[in-house]
Order: sequence, then C-alpha cells, then structure tokens
Amino acid sequence: MDNIQSILAAQREYFLKGHTRKLEDRKKNLVRLRKSIKRNEQAIIDALNKDLNKSEFEAYTTEIGILLEEISFAGKHLKKWAAPEKVKTAVTHIGTRGRIVPEPYGTALIIAPWNYPFQLALSPLVGAISAGNTAVLKPSEFAPAVSGLLKRMIEETFPKEYIAVIEGGIETNQQLLAEKFDTIFFTGSVPVGKIVMEAASKHLTPVTLELGGKSPCIVHNDADLKLSARRIAFGKFTNAGQTCIAPDYLMVHEDIKEEFMTLLKSEIEQMFGKDPLQNEKYSRMISEKHFDRLTEFIKEGTILYGGGSKKETLTIAPTILGDVSTDSPVMQEEIFGPVFPVLQYRELEEAISFIQARPKPLALYLFTSSKETEEQVVNRVSFGGGCINDTLMHIATPHLPFGGVGESGMGNYHGKFSFDAFSHYKSVLNQTTRFDFSFRYPNAKNSLKIVKRLLK
Repeated sequence: MDNIQSILAAQREYFLKGHTRKLEDRKKNLVRLRKSIKRNEQAIIDALNKDLNKSEFEAYTTEIGILLEEISFAGKHLKKWAAPEKVKTAVTHIGTRGRIVPEPYGTALIIAPWNYPFQLALSPLVGAISAGNTAVLKPSEFAPAVSGLLKRMIEETFPKEYIAVIEGGIETNQQLLAEKFDTIFFTGSVPVGKIVMEAASKHLTPVTLELGGKSPCIVHNDADLKLSARRIAFGKFTNAGQTCIAPDYLMVHEDIKEEFMTLLKSEIEQMFGKDPLQNEKYSRMISEKHFDRLTEFIKEGTILYGGGSKKETLTIAPTILGDVSTDSPVMQEEIFGPVFPVLQYRELEEAISFIQARPKPLALYLFTSSKETEEQVVNRVSFGGGCINDTLMHIATPHLPFGGVGESGMGNYHGKFSFDAFSHYKSVLNQTTRFDFSFRYPNAKNSLKIVKRLLK
C-alpha cells in the first residue's frame, strides 16, 4: 500500500507540473513504446507461449501486430485529435468565440485481463499516453510471464512517475481500487466490472468498462455456408475460445443446419487438425479452475463434435454441443472457451426475440446475403459491436469504436476513441469586451421582452 501511494503521489506531481502535456513529448513516448515492443518481440512471443501456449502466428496477429498498428495510427492523427475544436456562435452570443478543448484526466488506472494479456494491457495505455495522462498499469496475475515482461519493458522505457506497472493478485487490485484515480479503465468479467464500478463510485471516478457476455452468432438460410463456417471457426476457436468477443453460441436456420454443421467440423479440422489436443500450436486454458469449469459445460448437452480434453496440458478440443437447455449454465454464463452450443430457429423473428430477452451482448455476428435481414437484426438488436459475414474483425480497425453496452460494458476505445476515453472535453467561451448587451441584466429597460424574443 505504501508503494502504491508513493507512486500515485509521484505521478500526480509529475502530471501537475505539465510533463505529460506537450504534444511532441506524447508522440515521442508513443515511439518509445513502439520501439520497446519491436525490441522485445521474441520475448513477448515466448511469454505468451508460456502463459497460454499461443503460437507465434497467433501471438503476433492478435497481440503484437494489432498493437503496433494502434500506436502508428495514434501517432499519425494525434495532432488533429488534440487540437481545440471551434464551434459555431449562437445568435444569443454575438461577439463570442467558443471552443472545445480536450484535456487529460490526470492519473489513470488500467487493469488488464489474462486472455490477451499483452495487447489488452498496452492498447488502453496508447490512449492514456496520447491524451496526456500518467498511468498505473496492473497486469493479470494469471499470466505471470507476460506480467513480468510488461513490468521490465515499462521500467526500461519510462520513469515510474510517468508510467508504472504494479504486479499482484486480488489484494493488489483491492488496494489500487481503494485509491483515488482520475479515471479507471478495466477489461474483464461482468462480476468484477461491477466491483470496479462500485469502488470508483466512492471517488466519483469515471470508468471505462470493457466486459463480455454471451455474444450470439446467427447463420441465416441465405448465407454463404462454406465461408461462414471458416470465419466462425476462426472467431470461436482462436485462443481456444478465450476471447471476450468470440461467438458464444450459434443460432442456425433449420433448413441449412445439417449442411452447415458438416462444413463447420471440416473447417475446424483444417485449422487445428483432426486431434487438436496433439497440436502444439493450439492454445491451452489459462488455469485448472477454468479448465474444470469448461469440462463441466461439455456435460450439459449432446456432443456433436470434439469433446476431448487433456488436464495435464489444460487443453480442451473445439467442441460443438447440441440439445442444450437454455436454462443450463452453458447458456447462462459467458463460456470463454472452446465450447460452442448450437441452437436452431425457423423464423428470423425467433432468433431476434431470443437475443432481445437476454442481457445486451458485447458482440453479434450475422451471416446472410440479405440486406433486409441485416437491417432487421442491426436495427432491432442492441449489442456493443459486431460484423456482418465475419467474426472478430471489427476489433481490428482503428476507425470503429470498440466497447459494450448495458451489462457488456460502457465506454469505447481504439483509434480516436482511445484518445476520447482518457480525455475530458471542456468548454471555453471567449467573451468580447468591445461592447456589452444591457438587456442581459435584470434592471435594464425592456430586458425581459428582448430576452423572450431571443429565447423562443
């Protein structure tokens, strides 16, 4: 606790002295972060392999490459983002000049998850640096190799009064949340998100919550079935399903269900082999507790494909479940693993109503060739973000905001939205001194009459 308070005090002083404000310094710090990532690329890949058994391809595409692109995009556009925005002058404000000035919150707390422990720790940090904040970064204790590497990289790159990494478990999180930060950015589960929000409320600290939930995937009867199967297999089983925006359950039109299931099984084998448990590049579960939870889920339906597991390596094969009860835990809890329940529907209205009756998901995926079907789902179903005829890829563009709605989170980031997440936009009105309107004051002649004409 003493260490945390000492770091916070140093960061507040550093911020108040203006060391984070200069635009050129922010750009230089983004470059420093990028160089550190490039310099430690192999160490990052090794740490991700140690914690999650991620392959080099998956580590680079989902953790390193996407982050390098985020940093480059921020550096390129930062000058425009940080510039004050002029606004129009209202008729009641003739002679004034109004502008909106983005300013950093101050000291930010970033709490990272374990499923993409490198990317989801540093991606918010890009926003914090860009906006001109200091930051305390808390990596996940469930990915210790990445956590230790992050601490070393940040300490080698930045002074701790600017950016600090604090490692630890639940007790450390509790100690951090007991302190007053100027903004908190949390990525993780819904139950922990509620704890974070409750702690922040004691200091009226603004929060960005990137949570999860049960993200549906709909395959309509007019979809390109082979392409849909490939993209759904990729989205569901990347990182062995341990992705907050992975399709959580599948809804397939009954007319094409049999054909689609055959194609989906074929695509899984193409990507991960006939025996994924023997595939050295297939990711493992993060912990024994998570492994046990998922293997219990498998018992809640009929195994249509897969079902195998290996506790020694904490691996679970891609598994498709049928005959699942909508009241069972596998359909009530976020799965966060390679278990895929399948439901079928006859009319699109059934699928829409089913999703509407549940908490708003973080993502939604629809596969169809019909614009009408697309419009029905997009306009009637609330979700954080998603794709038509693809999965996951909406997270990879800096031009789209990423975030949840309702129980799946609040606030957005990526690209300009990361800058916004760590900025307060303050209004500034410059009033002229060359003249003054007497009617604005209560004792002036005909003041109320004039005001009524203007404010109607």
